[in-house]
Parts: sequence; C-alpha cells; structure tokens
Amino acid sequence: MNLSDLPGDPGRKQKPKRLGRGEGSGRGRTAGRGNKGAKSRQGRAHGMAFEGGQMPYFRRIPKFGFHNPFRREYAVVNLAQLNEFEDGTEVTVEILYDKRLVRPKGAPVKILGNGDLKKKLTVRADAFSASAKEKIEAAGGSAIRTGP
Repeated sequence: MNLSDLPGDPGRKQKPKRLGRGEGSGRGRTAGRGNKGAKSRQGRAHGMAFEGGQMPYFRRIPKFGFHNPFRREYAVVNLAQLNEFEDGTEVTVEILYDKRLVRPKGAPVKILGNGDLKKKLTVRADAFSASAKEKIEAAGGSAIRTGP
C-alpha cells in the first residue's frame, strides 16, 4: 500500500482553487475567465432584465395608468346578506368572518347598500356606504364605524 492509494478523508473540506496566483499555478493570467468581455471583468453581475445591451423588455413596452400605493382594499358585505341574522343581533366583523361572509381574515370590512334590510341590527364595521347607513337606521338599527 502506498500513500497515494489511501482514500481521501470525507470529513475534510477541499480548499478552493487559488486563481490568479501566477503562471506556475496553472490558473494564472486570466484565472479561468477567458479573454476580454463583461464576464472576464470584476463586478460583472447583470440585473434580471439585462438582454445583452438590447433595450430591455420592460423599457420597450408603453406604460400607462397609476397605482396608488395607499389604496385600501375592503372586504364588502351587502345589506341583503345581513338578513340571515336574528332581530336585535349585534353584527361584528368577527361574526361576519365566522359566517363566511368576509374573506380574507383581517381585511377591513365595508357594508354596501345593495338590497333591503328587514331586521333591526346593530352593525359594527370599518366603513359604511351612505345608502347602507340610511337603510340600517331606517330599519331601526344602528351603524357604528370602528375603522379609521
């Protein structure tokens, strides 16, 4: 048995190849990067949209519209859906979620005035449309705003 016949130690880490340490190392001069071009240079990382110098797609296409970063998305409930509750019930966001009238959980809830309310309810929600508030109060209930 020779020293060269011994298997390597699997627990021992290999050292990384030392690039650019002279011609005698076998990885000198260009250090395995080839000649010239962006890939041979330091700090050559390109963005995801880089297309080799061609005008990137997202800059070629026309842009239009406006995205409001402060927009509030409401989970909406129509008045007609509130008729399933008993007369005199206090309807809260948690109850609406339990009855599966509101998704996703944690979203602010807005009550809209579509349909007629036939029961006297106390409704607590983050927002109400003007017509919904009128119809709730006309039915003898109260609309209490809890949100901002």
